[in-house]
Amino acid sequence: MSSGLEIRWHGRGGQGAKTAALLLADAAFKTGQYVQGFPEYGPERMGAPITAYNRISKEPIRVHSNIYTPNLVLVVDETLLHSVDVTAGLRRDGAAIINTPKAKQEILPYLNGYQGSVYTLDARKISEEALGRNFPNSPMLAAAVAVSGVMGRDAFMKEMRALFAHKFAKKPEVIDGNMKALSMAYDRLEEALKHEMKKSA
Repeated sequence: MSSGLEIRWHGRGGQGAKTAALLLADAAFKTGQYVQGFPEYGPERMGAPITAYNRISKEPIRVHSNIYTPNLVLVVDETLLHSVDVTAGLRRDGAAIINTPKAKQEILPYLNGYQGSVYTLDARKISEEALGRNFPNSPMLAAAVAVSGVMGRDAFMKEMRALFAHKFAKKPEVIDGNMKALSMAYDRLEEALKHEMKKSA
């Protein structure tokens, strides 16, 4: 695939990384793009490391392999930084987003000298504030869209509300919480992006 966006997700079983990848694919598809969203199957047990992938393109996608040189990496569980080379193959003009309360400078030593953009987001804090529980995948999903620009914010929020309405048809009370988590995370990353642009200006 010569154009488009390739994303790799790192998480642990039960944290929703696979779900986030599938939701992102659904939302991008609804905005008229060609998509893939799939997990790399390993031991499917709670807490085991898992990897999931997205390809999103305005052109038909003819590649069906795993993703080895992603534009964007999302790490849903920062403890994986101690055991997984999360930046392996990550393009220098790409970005990594890490779910952590720590500052970027504290995370950099675990990224094997990666020279591209790195963003941190306390997805746990956001999800607990918005949903009352630790569901980091919604904030991380919003972060992926904010950093990649794969679709506009309004289109993303509109499609996610529709997807949540379907997914949580029997639990409508959680829709607003998930939407709040998306919005809060998007705001944080927009702020971080503006700050980075000012520094490089």
